[in-house]
Amino acid sequence: MDDVRPNVHPILLSLVTYLPLVGAAAILLTRGTAQTIETAARWVALWTSGIVFVLAVVMWAEFNPMRPGIAFEQQVGWASGAGISYHVGVDGISLMFVLLSAFLTPLAIIGGWRQVTGRVRDYMVAMLVLETTLVGLFSALDLVLFYVFYEATLLPASLMIGIWGGPRRVWASLQFFLFTFGGSLFMLLALLAMWNATGTTDIVALQHHGFGHGMQCWLLAGFIIAFGVKLPLFPLHAWLPDAYTEAPTPASVMLSGVLSKAGAYGLLRFGVMMFPDAARLFAPVVLTLGVIAVIYAAIIALAQTDMKRVIAYSSFSHMGVIAIGLFTLTPEGIDGAIFQMLSHGIVIAALFFCVSAVSWRAETREISAFSGVAHKMPVLATLAMLFVMANIGLPGTGAFVGEFLVMVGALHVSFWLAFLGGTSMILGAVYMLVLYRRVLFGADRGGIVALLRDLTGQELAVLVPLAIVTLWMGVHPNSFLRVFDPAVTYLLHPLATVAAVEPTQITHVAG
Repeated sequence: MDDVRPNVHPILLSLVTYLPLVGAAAILLTRGTAQTIETAARWVALWTSGIVFVLAVVMWAEFNPMRPGIAFEQQVGWASGAGISYHVGVDGISLMFVLLSAFLTPLAIIGGWRQVTGRVRDYMVAMLVLETTLVGLFSALDLVLFYVFYEATLLPASLMIGIWGGPRRVWASLQFFLFTFGGSLFMLLALLAMWNATGTTDIVALQHHGFGHGMQCWLLAGFIIAFGVKLPLFPLHAWLPDAYTEAPTPASVMLSGVLSKAGAYGLLRFGVMMFPDAARLFAPVVLTLGVIAVIYAAIIALAQTDMKRVIAYSSFSHMGVIAIGLFTLTPEGIDGAIFQMLSHGIVIAALFFCVSAVSWRAETREISAFSGVAHKMPVLATLAMLFVMANIGLPGTGAFVGEFLVMVGALHVSFWLAFLGGTSMILGAVYMLVLYRRVLFGADRGGIVALLRDLTGQELAVLVPLAIVTLWMGVHPNSFLRVFDPAVTYLLHPLATVAAVEPTQITHVAG
């Protein structure tokens, strides 16, 4: 009977979505001395995000992947006369990204515990608001609601870069806002065109509408530009290096670990799955841009002198692999792209935290300032080696599973596509191992390195969970694949999936 039981507790999704706003309101209402307010803001944000993560895990446990369709669904009339409603719910794909958002948020709050010292209350409020917008974005089943949440992510993310970032934070924040907001204009135009043609903005209804070939092409072009900026897709990446580098580390974690996945998620949900005919037409272009991103970003990463910029370009390179997986238009490629999104979100967050642990102590991110850090920080060196190997795609880590599946999907399209996309592993090994050797190995020259101390309890509380999940995804990938693979199969081949699921359900009922 387990395979046919309904997904219960629909209120869980609302709690996961809006509980961070309750925490943000509690922080704003806190009164007392400046020290009291800062301490309360940190603890309220941490407890709130921790409870949200627990609730997200409960959703994961309650979710039944063998039951196709939407779980934890809620629909309330909003502008019913215009075909617009508050419609939310998750399938196996979106549930994973809700879980990723809920997992990284408390780690980002702990990661900024000591590093963020100015306007702490405002910072914690921005972090909680960002969590609500991300969960809302991934669970939205109405295109207008999706657009509202998608745009709402800009406000807290831009503020975190512009207020708590580095020396060039204002320029970085402005670039991020203008690029993303400008790209979103194309999504708005596509949204209006779809509403004008169908009279509804319900995503489930739009997926089954059957748009004409010409209209599919125009709509997909708009969505590729909109989501290509957030992904980012080459050549729409100009905002990324400055935004990732100038943002405070916890904000860099949320930008690269979750927010960039919103672009890939949008391409999957509103490109590959909603406009399949146009996706086949656009696939050669997107696949080519993905290969360019993989190679171009890796070469640029090798030339960087700032540790954080190396990681930023590494993120850009790996997002190219994800774009390749999505537009192979095969179950293996799409499964690999989703798995790589999740794995990349974990690994890139860990790498940013590792860089922060060193640069915060030394007050510099210049690679040339370091040598032999492993002598002073052996625990960091051990964890950093794991994350470097994961970023390269070493077997036994989550990134290997994702990249392997993407390459399998790419082989169905072209050997050369798989070969060129697979160079991410080779080129990644070059720039990541060069960075690791120059910073952590070599002779201890003294200077700032002599003053370094190993990881604190707070830093271990951030990095150890990330290490555990990285290994978990590599050793037992089916824990995650079994959740979203049925959704991918159903969305690509709905009739075949229903035929396969129904006999199983009948058997269980008879039993």
